[in-house]
Amino acid sequence: MMSIDQRILQGYNYAKDVFSEMGIDVDNAVNDALSMPISMHCWQGDDFHGLESGEKALSGGIAVTGNAPGCPRNATELRDDIKHALTLIPGATKLNLHSNYAEVGSRNVDRDAYTVSDFSNWLEFAKENQLGLDFNPTFFSHATMMDGNFTLASTDETKRRFWIEHGKRCREIGEAFGRALGQTCVVNYWMADGFKDMPADTASYRARMAESLDEIFAVEMDSKYMVEAIESKLFGFGIESYTVASHEFSMGYAISRDKTYCLDCGHFHPTESIADKLSSVLQYVRKVLLHTSRGVRWDSDHVVTLDDELIRIMNELVAGNYLDRVYIAQDYFDGSINRIACWAIAMRNTRKALMMALLYPHDKIKQLESQGNLTERLAMQQLCKTLPYGAVWDYLCLREGKKPGITCIDDIREYEKRVLSAR
Repeated sequence: MMSIDQRILQGYNYAKDVFSEMGIDVDNAVNDALSMPISMHCWQGDDFHGLESGEKALSGGIAVTGNAPGCPRNATELRDDIKHALTLIPGATKLNLHSNYAEVGSRNVDRDAYTVSDFSNWLEFAKENQLGLDFNPTFFSHATMMDGNFTLASTDETKRRFWIEHGKRCREIGEAFGRALGQTCVVNYWMADGFKDMPADTASYRARMAESLDEIFAVEMDSKYMVEAIESKLFGFGIESYTVASHEFSMGYAISRDKTYCLDCGHFHPTESIADKLSSVLQYVRKVLLHTSRGVRWDSDHVVTLDDELIRIMNELVAGNYLDRVYIAQDYFDGSINRIACWAIAMRNTRKALMMALLYPHDKIKQLESQGNLTERLAMQQLCKTLPYGAVWDYLCLREGKKPGITCIDDIREYEKRVLSAR
């Protein structure tokens, strides 16, 4: 009887024959799929609690559901969980931090005064594990927002100044990360400003938001080490009627100020497709930050599954030759199941969908379309759904020393029994 490794290699050789008949170089596709960085977010690991003392309540449309056992109680446990998740995830990986994961100890330091030294443990962790770092200002879950969901668009000038300074500090931290690690740090700006009911004045809040962002970005920094992205959202809890940083506002700002635009898979109407937006948005912006998430009826941030939307998104990126113009990151938070499994399942699914897109005969199907042969185009599109992608994925995992298939769940169960259950 053949070993598991032998069976995987046999399946891979069969898959290579199938894909080569379509003109696909499978070895190149595997190499390309592994080399694309995917940014894994730290906040999935602890239900977005962060490490700031006393700031635990989320707001601005963010809610984490579930209470699975084993949630980390401190930074060390969170980093231990991240490190274990990385043993299950193949390919180039970055770690995405929010600013509320600063470690300031007993010092009285607020977000408007954070420096890279407050993230020194994370920086060392990234170096030890050969990770790049991305970063996010945390424009929510703060005492200044107790009486309303406003930061950069606030009518209170004192509060607005606080958040402008926070935005500036985060750029500085991001550039420091990039210089220290030799990888570009993507600093993503998402502001939860908005109203539960429709305001009488929609314009002035957006004018203040743009003015605040302009001040934050006024000092030029080296784009080799740090780039800024602007993220939009349809609505959230408490801002159901009006979100200042809407799609139109955020995309317009990104285009007019030459910033990266962030498309989050859960931040639009349920019937809108991110895949359909990519070739439109990338006509006008140089780069896009893609947040893979899974919204169910709204931005409920479910764990990423290998669904039609994710597959179509990756197909769009490959077919449009956009991979060098996109940053891929994760953004979901689920406390209802094992948190390490959330990371492993979603990160693996995201890279698997990318691999599938790299194995897809885009050129052949494009040619059929340009010839007006829509019948054969449809036939080929349907045939591609049952190609042996799984055999290639198992080989990819084997090559990277990661557990293939369902066997990674056995590893997660063992860690849960040995580590999480003791918390």
